[in-house]
Amino acid sequence: MNYETVNPATGEFVDRFATISDRDLDRVVDRAQAAFIDWRRRNVTERVVFLERAAGILRANVDKYAGYLTLEMGKRLNEARFEVVLCANILDYYAKRAATYLHPAALPDVPNAEVHVEPLGVLLAIEPWNFPYYQIARVAAPQLAVGNVLLLKHAESVPQSALAFARLLEAAGLPGEVYTNVFASIEQVARLIDDPRVRGVTLTGSERAGAAVAERAGRNMKKTVLELGGSDPLIVLEDAPLDWAIGCAVVGRMFNTGQCCVGSKRIIVVGKQRSAAFLEGLSNRMSALKSGDPSDAATTLGPVSSERALGTLLSQLERARAGGSRIVTGGRKLDRPGFYLEPTVLAEIDASNPIYREELFGPVAAFYSAKDDEEAIRLANDTPYGLGASVFTEDLDRGRAVAAQIESGMVFVNQPFRTAAELPFGGIKNSGYGRELSMAGFAEFVNKKLVTFAPAGTPPLPAPKPA
Repeated sequence: MNYETVNPATGEFVDRFATISDRDLDRVVDRAQAAFIDWRRRNVTERVVFLERAAGILRANVDKYAGYLTLEMGKRLNEARFEVVLCANILDYYAKRAATYLHPAALPDVPNAEVHVEPLGVLLAIEPWNFPYYQIARVAAPQLAVGNVLLLKHAESVPQSALAFARLLEAAGLPGEVYTNVFASIEQVARLIDDPRVRGVTLTGSERAGAAVAERAGRNMKKTVLELGGSDPLIVLEDAPLDWAIGCAVVGRMFNTGQCCVGSKRIIVVGKQRSAAFLEGLSNRMSALKSGDPSDAATTLGPVSSERALGTLLSQLERARAGGSRIVTGGRKLDRPGFYLEPTVLAEIDASNPIYREELFGPVAAFYSAKDDEEAIRLANDTPYGLGASVFTEDLDRGRAVAAQIESGMVFVNQPFRTAAELPFGGIKNSGYGRELSMAGFAEFVNKKLVTFAPAGTPPLPAPKPA
């Protein structure tokens, strides 16, 4: 396995990093386990001070950290800056709230009974390339605050971003063994999951990777959190203002060049005439996006992350066309250096088409027309995924009613998507299980320990209370 930086905007190789040796990996786990004994005993106020410092460093050096994202996965500069600031907000959120979350909670129906929140130990986090800092921050911030210790295995295509985040925490003063970046192979990841010193595993990635990790962790009786793929529907009801909804759909589909798990991948418009007008407007706005250097603020279309990602999308488009789908606009590799795909809109996709149930991870929107709300909801739910969804309408009560019928972990009414430190993030079905961010993310890898108190001389088996 090669950890390499290849600039997606040019296709040029930049640098390569060695995979850790088995001997060094074992030493890393030894040190992490030893660090946990000290880290868990520190007062929470001492633990979170490092998060506060890291947030301050990010805010003071936004462009420096954003530069690694643009270099390694082609993220447009403004979106890279957004990710850096979002991570600072997540670090601050847990720094401010960890003490409250960790305070023992009394059980209201049982006098002298409390639930204490305690860390589990060394955790393994396996993270993807599409949001190289955000994916780390939403795991590291809560888990370090609660007293866990983290081993971070990042995607092979973003090694410099992984090292930049590790250096960030080091600059904040965090003890080195509490958070360790490891350039590990797939075989070494399996060894880590089997290692009894590792007490939990969290993964953001593909269904295939999630299933493999969950199976191995399950054999070892270890807790997992899986944030997997999505094919999120964006439903436009008949009363939604057309131009506004089109603009939101373009943002929902094209944020991060369409490489977003919770991006708006399937556009479903209610009404035949509205569908035709929407499709025309969507295609025009998608085709108007201009490719260019992602570090140039004027660029509106960046590259996809790698040659492999581009090849996967082109293969999916070919299969979609062969299956009867119509490419309304785009569909081809751009004639320029780097890994650029024309912004693409697919229409006339029926359930027999091979891409009907697939995730399109790039600048490709799948368009559907529905005769009414009921058919729109059926289309939205007819997917193996269940991450997020959007509903656009002027009538919030109607939007709430539609949202209640969508099978997903998140629904956004009148927004294509939303993420923030205080909002729980996660899905259902093949999109995984567990939650990150908010208090829900804080509580995933903890021991909720019951502690009861009784005075000396209390009978060993008190009489049960009458019902």
